[in-house]
Amino acid sequence: MSKKPLILVTNDDGINAPGIRTLIHVMNTIGEVVVVAPNSPQSGMGHAITLDSTLYVEKIIIDEGPQTEYSCSGTPADCVKLAIREKLTRKPDLCVSGINHGSNSSINVIYSGTMSAAIEAGIEGIPAIGFSLLDYAWSANFEHTKAFLKTIAENVLKNGLPQGIVLNVNIPNLAKNEIKGIKICRQARANWVEEFDKRKTPQGKDYYWLTGKFVNLDGGEDTDEWALEHGYVSVVPTQFDLTAHHYLKNLNDWNLND
Repeated sequence: MSKKPLILVTNDDGINAPGIRTLIHVMNTIGEVVVVAPNSPQSGMGHAITLDSTLYVEKIIIDEGPQTEYSCSGTPADCVKLAIREKLTRKPDLCVSGINHGSNSSINVIYSGTMSAAIEAGIEGIPAIGFSLLDYAWSANFEHTKAFLKTIAENVLKNGLPQGIVLNVNIPNLAKNEIKGIKICRQARANWVEEFDKRKTPQGKDYYWLTGKFVNLDGGEDTDEWALEHGYVSVVPTQFDLTAHHYLKNLNDWNLND
């Protein structure tokens, strides 16, 4: 009898978030599930890790199911590190992160705690996927995501992923019958144009709220932003090697050693 795949589940919205509860439910239909996730929201943490304070991990039960769950006081990347080194009896066959409440398309992948958890797993040689739904509401409806979660996760388990690549999956906030399918994409060239709302405390001290707008500078029809805007689930193969390989030759032509 073949052993069930071991699936590590984590996120950045916290272990109680509706998104991760949906992801756990779906992964339970595929394999043996162990959850190690933050005990409070960690959105926008990027690939931060805890270096200057203690970490706590507590085994908990949130709802019925065969999964084993731990809440962690650290960041999403901390959760993956602790899971691999302390809580898992063997290397997981898959790590899934999410479902994030909100988009992680385009440049958002840089800031995303959801994707950083997946990337941390990828660094360890574990096939990994970050899932996000384009709905920031805590009460978001994740029902229509289930079929896509299962299809993509099963395909990764079947086909594997090359070393150094993880998948960034974003799902439109549409009814299931309105989603046209899954599209393989590249990351759009887009960014946030930030502004700071400057205010004063009653004591006269300045403080700031970060605001801004998202600007898509990419007109391509092969991007994640285009796919999402046109009703497709976007899947972007994402690498954590940030070397600009195409520019190495140019730098070697500089007279840096003269």
